[in-house]
Amino acid sequence: MNIAVVGAGFSGAVIARELACAGHTVTVFDARPHVAGNCFSERDAATDVMVHVYGPHIFHTDNQVVWDYVRQFGEFMPYTNRVKSTVNGQVFSLPINLHTINQFFGKTFSPNEARIFIAAQADTSIDEPHNFEEQALKFIGRDLYEACFKGYTIKQWGIAPTELPASILKRLPVRFNYDVNYFNHRFQGIPKEGYTAIVENILNHENISVRLNTAFAREHANAFEHVFYSGPIDAWFDHVLGRLAYRTLDFERGECEGDFQGCAVMNYGDVNVPHTRIAEHKHFAPWEAHERSVYFKEFSRVCEANDTPYYPIRQVNEKALLEQYVTLAQQERNVTFVGRLGTYRYLGMDVTIAEALDCAHRFLHAQTNGTTMPAFNLNPLV
Repeated sequence: MNIAVVGAGFSGAVIARELACAGHTVTVFDARPHVAGNCFSERDAATDVMVHVYGPHIFHTDNQVVWDYVRQFGEFMPYTNRVKSTVNGQVFSLPINLHTINQFFGKTFSPNEARIFIAAQADTSIDEPHNFEEQALKFIGRDLYEACFKGYTIKQWGIAPTELPASILKRLPVRFNYDVNYFNHRFQGIPKEGYTAIVENILNHENISVRLNTAFAREHANAFEHVFYSGPIDAWFDHVLGRLAYRTLDFERGECEGDFQGCAVMNYGDVNVPHTRIAEHKHFAPWEAHERSVYFKEFSRVCEANDTPYYPIRQVNEKALLEQYVTLAQQERNVTFVGRLGTYRYLGMDVTIAEALDCAHRFLHAQTNGTTMPAFNLNPLV
């Protein structure tokens, strides 16, 4: 079959690869001048540091299949994400751990003592949290919530924490030990040669052709037997029902001799500090040595028409609009909507790859059995 894949990020690349390996002819389109989507990385011209151009990406997963799959296409170096947060004139480690608790409250608690103390801080008057703030207060109390979550959340999402769903904070965000690894997953790493090289290798197949700087519109679909679309679902329909809301990011570049902040990511929890965090990219590749350093201040704001969409805002109004677009999508023939933008869901890289593999295999199975591939491999409304 002659297949189009729209978007050369992980979703599009993995689907293209699986279908190409099965003998299909695949053309991958991307409006940007590069592959890898928001995972795109490249060497900084001034410092030679490998920069995550659209913000930091650390690969982490518990999925053995995904971990084995992605390592076929490049070497991953071990990497532990150790995030710091500057708030109220102090620097703390995240996620909240025993060192954070003892430093914040000026104590020397043991793990059990800290558990008892945090339980006493928690707001026990909240039985069923109705929003993010209530969930945090129920877990850790007001002091830690305001220091570690409130200001950062307001800046990141542009709305009060009381307007965000409680489900964002699904579990107690505290460790009662000195483990400062930000992620809990078994497998963690960063590609030695950057994410761009990984995606380029995934797309390196004789049955795949890649067209960069090439937008793909709905009217182009008739030239192909099937389309896998990983662009914004509302853009496929020319935003006929209105635009789905996203947050986007702006970056302010800085450069210095030596070391700017001593860590890869420093969050800023104070509301009066306009940026959410600073990422110093040479710390994402500790196996390299660089005399100069490049860093980026990160600012979050509402995504406008010509901006790069980052984070879907799945509030009540957006979910209602998404439901209407899903109804339209389900009326399309031979088009499957995939990935973060195509399904309007926040997805980590590992989940993106897992879903892309599953989607491609479902398509191949449908071809074998003569069944129809649906508009969505997974329900985006869940």
